[in-house]
Amino acid sequence: MNKLLKLVSWNVNGIRAADKKGFKDYFYKINADVFCLQEIKLSEGQYSFHPEGFTSYFNYAERKGYSGTAIYSKEKPLKVTFGIGHELDNEGRTVLAEYDDYFVLCVYTPNSKDKLARIDLRMEWDKCFADFIEKKGKEKPVLVCGDFNVAHNPIDLKNPKSNEGHAGYSIQERDGFTNLLSIGLIDSFRFLQPDVTNRYSWWSYRFKARDKNIGWRLDYWLVSEKIKDKIIKSDIDDKILGSDHAPVYMEISL
Repeated sequence: MNKLLKLVSWNVNGIRAADKKGFKDYFYKINADVFCLQEIKLSEGQYSFHPEGFTSYFNYAERKGYSGTAIYSKEKPLKVTFGIGHELDNEGRTVLAEYDDYFVLCVYTPNSKDKLARIDLRMEWDKCFADFIEKKGKEKPVLVCGDFNVAHNPIDLKNPKSNEGHAGYSIQERDGFTNLLSIGLIDSFRFLQPDVTNRYSWWSYRFKARDKNIGWRLDYWLVSEKIKDKIIKSDIDDKILGSDHAPVYMEISL
């Protein structure tokens, strides 16, 4: 018998800062089965939130106040894995939770930096990440979420023309995301809403970008293509504040 799963992903841009802006209220209100976080900006022991009925798994960056990911889960995973076998694993960028019939993989993809200063390392990461998912996908379906630090297509950001070649919208990064989909993943939001415009998950703190909805869609739920017809809903909670990113959520019957 299939069960309905609600899954949330949110780049909180510092969990302690988000905690002061309503993070826990949203956590309890959305009542997700799996809640994934990126950019927690924590070292071990700096934050304690252990809601009843959940197990939690944190992957901390070695560098203080930087990066990091986490998963809260109602069902205790069979196994949890940190890292994908890349040199940036020390930045705490992934948490993989294995369940009976699927994997959930939370990722905070490296930013390629201004003037694409880190683009070569980013491309190495994208290749390693795709290989890791492809291998896991041969075992069971994979649900992949997080801040991928790329707007895939012109429809996914407000000003594509003026941002061509910039970090987050370079052809290299966009091709890397296309390659990720080519291994058998579906962008759940675009699968259900292929033509919807002006829906974004990140806005600069400058120039009142969020008020004007001058944004980018950088946050995704991707799923193995073989279970795409089980996706019920995939959307962006863009009214939720607390970070420069909005939460993205998916409901799926598995």
